[in-house]
Amino acid sequence: MAEMWISMGPQHPMTHGLWTLKVKVDGETVVDTVPDLGYIHRGVEKICESRDFTKITTYCDRLCYASANTWAHSYIYAAEDLLEVEVPARAEHIRVIAVEMQRIASHLMWLGAFCPDIGNLTAFVWCLREREMMMDLLQELGGSRLHYNFPRIGGVKRDLPIGFAMRARAKLNLFLDRIQETEQMLDESTVFLVRTQGVGYAKPEEMVNHGVTGPNVRAGGVNYDIRWAHPYSVYDELDWDVSVERPSIKGADCYDRYRVRVDEMRQSARMCLDALDKMPGGAETHYTEGDPMILTKARERAEEGKTGFHHFEDSRGESMFYLAGGGEQRGKHPYRISIRSPMFITIPYASKCMIGHKVADIPAIMGSFDPCIGETDR
Repeated sequence: MAEMWISMGPQHPMTHGLWTLKVKVDGETVVDTVPDLGYIHRGVEKICESRDFTKITTYCDRLCYASANTWAHSYIYAAEDLLEVEVPARAEHIRVIAVEMQRIASHLMWLGAFCPDIGNLTAFVWCLREREMMMDLLQELGGSRLHYNFPRIGGVKRDLPIGFAMRARAKLNLFLDRIQETEQMLDESTVFLVRTQGVGYAKPEEMVNHGVTGPNVRAGGVNYDIRWAHPYSVYDELDWDVSVERPSIKGADCYDRYRVRVDEMRQSARMCLDALDKMPGGAETHYTEGDPMILTKARERAEEGKTGFHHFEDSRGESMFYLAGGGEQRGKHPYRISIRSPMFITIPYASKCMIGHKVADIPAIMGSFDPCIGETDR
């Protein structure tokens, strides 16, 4: 049978956002792939160079709608490095809670969208049900439901609402019970196992060489998590373990990538509960807006030639922000800003994991890497 190229996209159910995957097939077997990105490029980096440091956070929220808090915090840490700000310990604990709840919500969004592509609609309903609990808590913190604009340079926008700690503990413990039910349902589903086990192998050494990070590389047995390898915020003070799978000699398959994210959600819940217990001043105490316990006054301008940098453990891997100050001429704006998206690195590699598999396996393989095109194109 003659080989031919087919185009999947720019709209396809295996991911969120517009892109094209060009697939060369021999019958039903994939023999080559070419990812085509750039359909929703918005020029975020250039836009941010004409905005005040404090106004960039809202653009970062929109880099990935499923994980807005992690991207906003990633920028904030780089800005604080540039502006040399000391953040109160209480604000750091609140940040960890916000980021880890967002990580749970992001992974639930991924699992809920991934399962219907491979024949399980029940998991979609269950995952979105648990995600709503996290979204309710995040809405209490930031005031919005999707794009929170919660962190501030020097701290956070507001303290924990009255009664938040009690509600958070109840919902996190309920989540830990329910995720076990979801996991049991999927692990006992023949359809789910057939579609994920032995499909889409990714070798750990290849992922490292390509720059793949986050849950995808940890699914391959690589014990690298920025929160542990290069601790920031108060991660080194909390009780948690790095989620790492032990794949077969062939590498990590779709099932390994599913397993590592399920365990990561449990670890994030542990972190949130521990951060509440170790909150300076007590989780039940409420401080008013602008209090030095939750916010430190930051400088508005950065010196010319001075730079700020931070790498952050995003829900999908290692995100990076690099900022350059512009001095008095640039006022309150950064002179340059550069963003590193983990998915921009991962998607070209993930597309090569399809070679040798069938066309029907493409949604399972690509979906298992949890792509987000918003952050990829920027």
